[in-house]
Amino acid sequence: MATLPRSIARLAAIALVLLAGCASVATVPDPSAVRALAPTGGLRVGLYPGTPTSIIGDPASGSAKGVGFDLGRALAKRAGVAFVPVVFANNAEVFAAAKSGAVDMVFTNASPARMKELDFSPTVLQVEQGYLVPAGSPIRDIAEVDRPGVRLGVSEGSTSESTLSRELRNATIVRTASLDAALDLLANGKLDAFATNKAILFEMSDRIPGSRVLAGRYGLEGLAVGIPKGREAAMPLIRSFVADARASGEVRQAVERAELRGTVLP
Repeated sequence: MATLPRSIARLAAIALVLLAGCASVATVPDPSAVRALAPTGGLRVGLYPGTPTSIIGDPASGSAKGVGFDLGRALAKRAGVAFVPVVFANNAEVFAAAKSGAVDMVFTNASPARMKELDFSPTVLQVEQGYLVPAGSPIRDIAEVDRPGVRLGVSEGSTSESTLSRELRNATIVRTASLDAALDLLANGKLDAFATNKAILFEMSDRIPGSRVLAGRYGLEGLAVGIPKGREAAMPLIRSFVADARASGEVRQAVERAELRGTVLP
């Protein structure tokens, strides 16, 4: 009777070794997928400052955070390549760099227009789109934004610019070159409201005393990993990475570390 448990234990140990070997093989990325993803040997991740969906802080300081930053670093580790964060002034510059192949990955709103220019993973998370108004603003509801005389700021080249310039009938759309420029205009009374996703709006609100993010939303942004067209061989690796990051809680951890607000996790 004593030999049976030892035999079972020996077989179980062998099975565990075999399973571990299979798991390690499964996690080794396809070299062709890695070459398509990072053709220069490092994963160049396009980022823009001032938003927890992308990056907050200087990557050289070691204290940077942001969902795009964290997921880019994790994807580089998964692919076995160097993580190369590349910070631009605004999201329009990030998108242009991705289109041209100057960066290898972005984390941004996978809008229908952008899907024509980049290839995207499945949705990683969603963020509400809304409005920020400065201190003392008479605007109390999102329905009050689209009125004559309201100067509504949007980031140049953003999804909000294309959506709201098409849908709003009365407000005047004011395009801003950066989030810092928008903050200055709001603080100095040159904008009556600013529109973008609420992750950015809450960060902006923290920097303008008395400002408010209005309740409600005019839409949802579906944020995903995007890569330049022509690199389809990398997509199985990216889809697998996104599925694992969502299932393991890695996406949620990145959201919490960045203190990202206004999110909807699918």
